[in-house]
Amino acid sequence: MDGAGAKASRLLWRKLSPFPGARGLPADASGAYRPNPQATTKLENENLIGNFGDFGLMPAAEPVAYSRALRIEKGKMTADTAAKELLEILGTGRSIPTFTARDPAFDAGRAYEVAARVHAGRAARGERPVGRKIGFTNRNLWDEYGVREPIWGFVYDTTLFRAQDGRVSVEIDGFAEPRIEPEIVLHFKSPPPATRDEAAILDCLDWIAHGFEIVQSPFPGWKFKVPDTVAANGLHGALLVGAPVPVASIPDCAKRLREFRIALKRGEAVMAEGSGANVLDSPLLAFAHLASALKGLPEFPPVAAGEVVTTGTLTAALPIREGETWSTVLSGIDLPGLTIPFRTRQR
Repeated sequence: MDGAGAKASRLLWRKLSPFPGARGLPADASGAYRPNPQATTKLENENLIGNFGDFGLMPAAEPVAYSRALRIEKGKMTADTAAKELLEILGTGRSIPTFTARDPAFDAGRAYEVAARVHAGRAARGERPVGRKIGFTNRNLWDEYGVREPIWGFVYDTTLFRAQDGRVSVEIDGFAEPRIEPEIVLHFKSPPPATRDEAAILDCLDWIAHGFEIVQSPFPGWKFKVPDTVAANGLHGALLVGAPVPVASIPDCAKRLREFRIALKRGEAVMAEGSGANVLDSPLLAFAHLASALKGLPEFPPVAAGEVVTTGTLTAALPIREGETWSTVLSGIDLPGLTIPFRTRQR
């Protein structure tokens, strides 16, 4: 990014990102992300995005109580039981057997009931939803995971962080089998329509950014069926967002979002490559899928002004380990890459 673009990006952060009143920030004094969604201490954290506007919390079931003892049983999985298990292991790095293996009748309808209860439980802890994540938008990965459709989940103020000068440090010991996904993040200035008209979607955006989603699988070996992933909030772990770039500063933005290329590196080695077209043909069309899906789920609110939406991995989702440093290089679009060192846990 040239000097003028970088300056505009910094000014945009100052305009859009002075988010006071953040609660339960899972970070240490250095600003490194630490996955502890039950934290309740208010911290001043330069890496926090958070507070992307007051869109209403989903009017779901009553908050779910959970206990320290998990009961792993085979048989009918009620929404309450499944939600209790997921809330219990959140932030611990532990895993549980899939719900679909224990109850063959566990379908998408039951999975969304579980997701609603998990969402209510997180809200009861003080977490605020600030956006959405879309998963499985990269069709190249469908055979690997045994899926044939995208999924979605909520992003919270406790899981959404921005990089400083293109870098953000992360501790990953609290995630279950974490993987890294380079993505495109959209920020909405106005409520978007449910449409496949890319120009109409762009009109609702004020900025876009490159980011990393850290995804995790509470189900061993990343083996599951789609209803399991729906129940588990779309396998969301954390969203790390780079410098925002005003949509108005990107010529032919819709075309560039389809055609740009990205390289994902571990250290100096290129581990995977991809393009904007990998996510349902474009990050904008990936969002179009989400908007359409939410129309069929009236129990969940549509995307509102102030939300961020991350649109799915542009490359293969690769395992990450403590001590590694990952980075990206983008070409064909004026978005800066990111560098993320995964810190060794402080014992």
